[in-house]
Amino acid sequence: MLDIEGLTLAPHELDKLKHPNTGAVILFARNFQDPQQITELIDSIRAARSGPLLIAVDQEGGRVQRFQNGFSRLPPAASYARAPELAEPAGWLMAAELLAVGVDFSFAPVLDIDCGVSQIIGDRSFATDATLATLLSSSFRKGMKSAGMAATGKHFPGHGAIALDSHLTLPIDERDLDSLRNKDLIPFKQLINEGLEAVMPAHVLYPNIDPNPAGFSAFWIQTILREELKFNGVVFSDDLSMEGAAFAGDFPERARRAQLAGCDMLLVCNNPLAAEQVLESLPVINDPVRSQRLMRMQGHKQLDRAALMSSSLWQETTALIKQHRDRYA
Repeated sequence: MLDIEGLTLAPHELDKLKHPNTGAVILFARNFQDPQQITELIDSIRAARSGPLLIAVDQEGGRVQRFQNGFSRLPPAASYARAPELAEPAGWLMAAELLAVGVDFSFAPVLDIDCGVSQIIGDRSFATDATLATLLSSSFRKGMKSAGMAATGKHFPGHGAIALDSHLTLPIDERDLDSLRNKDLIPFKQLINEGLEAVMPAHVLYPNIDPNPAGFSAFWIQTILREELKFNGVVFSDDLSMEGAAFAGDFPERARRAQLAGCDMLLVCNNPLAAEQVLESLPVINDPVRSQRLMRMQGHKQLDRAALMSSSLWQETTALIKQHRDRYA
């Protein structure tokens, strides 16, 4: 999964999109101006690639919402603890608006439990209580699914108990496995039982459990996620350009180790040279199981943007969410 530089597709980016190892594009705020522009950009990205290509974005709400102008402003996940009945409509609204412009999925919901110490997670978490966080994230995912969007639970097995930001360093969580099972893994276990389509491991090291950060750990991805929790969906690496991934070496080595640990798709963002290195260094492998998993991430748009915004469901839901967001603010 790669990114692009601007509001339109540059000629030099065409070769990367056509590379056989390219499977997806992630969009950022720098790629967005308004709904019409982003629709045209997504159409041009798809036209440049013969064959399937996934389009993703981070559109959680609150601090993490890449598309804003012309999109409903969503409150942070923590706000739904005050109005649990709005979590499902909010998930539907987020998903329906993205699908209408051609995005396949948002990397949501956050399943981390807020332990009161992590600024990078904080109100991106649905709750400090595992049971409530599970209930709210499950409802949010149900809303996404009803709109036609697959969900990605992050950041497995839990990023909420450490203060450091894995964008800047490699955070270390000293807890043991039982502590994680009794708290942080609860939302992942429940949503996996409900059919969660994808998971993103954290760039976090749990040294009392395994010597490798979760995204590079066969123990976390194969033994716990696949075998213990019976997860059969997509495993997305977190961005291999983050400092939390530097543990694994240079970019080709980071990609190799993440893939060896069990990641189905590797994210390389905000570093075009690194993305090129990863594309060229990894062997091109036809993996039917991986392809089948990734196909489940394709969006199923139900309404185009004009029809969506004229629908009574959209109008009523946007009014509810706006009222809730204003109260929370």
